[in-house]
Amino acid sequence: MSHLKERKEKNCLNCNAQVDGRFCHICGQENLEPEESVWHLITHFFNDITHFDGKFFSTLKLLVFKPGFLSAEYKMGRRNSYLNPVRMYIFTSFVFFFIFFSTFHVDEKTFDKAIDFSPNTAKDIRDSTGRKASQTYLDELGKDSVLIKDSADKKNKIFYYEEFASRAAYDSVLKIGVRKDNWLKRQLMYKQFDIKEKYNDDQGKLISNLFNILLHNFPQMLFVSLPLFALFLKLIYFRQKQFYLVSHGIYTVHLYIFYFIVLLLMISFSQLSQYIHWAWLETVAKFLIPVLFYYEYKAMRNFYGQGRGKTILKFVLVGFWRFIIVILLFLVFLIFSFLKV
Repeated sequence: MSHLKERKEKNCLNCNAQVDGRFCHICGQENLEPEESVWHLITHFFNDITHFDGKFFSTLKLLVFKPGFLSAEYKMGRRNSYLNPVRMYIFTSFVFFFIFFSTFHVDEKTFDKAIDFSPNTAKDIRDSTGRKASQTYLDELGKDSVLIKDSADKKNKIFYYEEFASRAAYDSVLKIGVRKDNWLKRQLMYKQFDIKEKYNDDQGKLISNLFNILLHNFPQMLFVSLPLFALFLKLIYFRQKQFYLVSHGIYTVHLYIFYFIVLLLMISFSQLSQYIHWAWLETVAKFLIPVLFYYEYKAMRNFYGQGRGKTILKFVLVGFWRFIIVILLFLVFLIFSFLKV
């Protein structure tokens, strides 16, 4: 509820309906004086995001100390007493990634020797029989041509190489049908030529830019993983018909929020340890890692209500599925990051 002054007039400024009390029964708008100060605007903004009137902290306390409780309350329809899980996810993820990106940044010097794109590094060239090509053919690497030699038996022996001298050389290979790359592989090859031209063999700058782009795609990667994780929970709990896909989704959102909080604490302890040189803070940060696993196990058991044995088995399956999701999403976002670099 806002602390602005209530209007004496009893018509709603939003829908012009007659207001009986402080709120309009038609649209729900509070019947307040429209003029407000800058301070009221700022406090209203923070209240809308976090509900610092008490709902945020009470919800946070239940989330941390009662695993699975908030998800069960949401499923049973008891929602008004707690902060909306999606709103809480947005707020906690914003805080986490703001601090995360402020803390971690990769400098190009870190990867100076990571990859060698030197054009002088020629790859092994062999013909279709597996024999090594002669130095004459090695010299042809610098030309925009495709190496084809007719043998006595009228069959073509194709000499090929993976590092093409230019985009034109690669296109000539595609044109005569020596290679039949699909669209994605062609785009990746073209991107390699653009990178060589753009970064001029500056491997450190290339890898650092690629890594930073991938790092800043991490929030999107997590967001995409939410429905995939919820879908897997739906599959392994298919016999429990009372849990809909949305129920699994809300459980996943609450779990991710807890992960944000713990990871934020780990980053804070680690950074603080470097500034004030208290080694025990690093130990505390490492101790929080098993807390993540224990919390997820307890949340699964409390929310889904199954015994210890089944919960442990499904906990292991969920962990394996999460690993697969992370690998697949990492590869997909790595490709997109490579195309943006």
